[in-house]
Amino acid sequence: MTLRDVKIGETAKVVKLNGEGPVKRRIMDMGLTKGVEVFVRKVAPLGDPIEVTVRGYELSIRKADAEMVEVEE
Repeated sequence: MTLRDVKIGETAKVVKLNGEGPVKRRIMDMGLTKGVEVFVRKVAPLGDPIEVTVRGYELSIRKADAEMVEVEE
């Protein structure tokens, strides 16, 4: 399951980050690292971007990036 699949109002735990080099580094720099809890706040009308709360702050992440984050509920 990826972060993109998590429903609005649900919390998930990051299990693994996929992706290579700079893309993976950018996702980690946003605070999405293994073991952190992510709460999905809302999704834009066309589904992109997704707004999440992670480490106490709000973050908007593109669907393409959210697909690289594997989570468990």
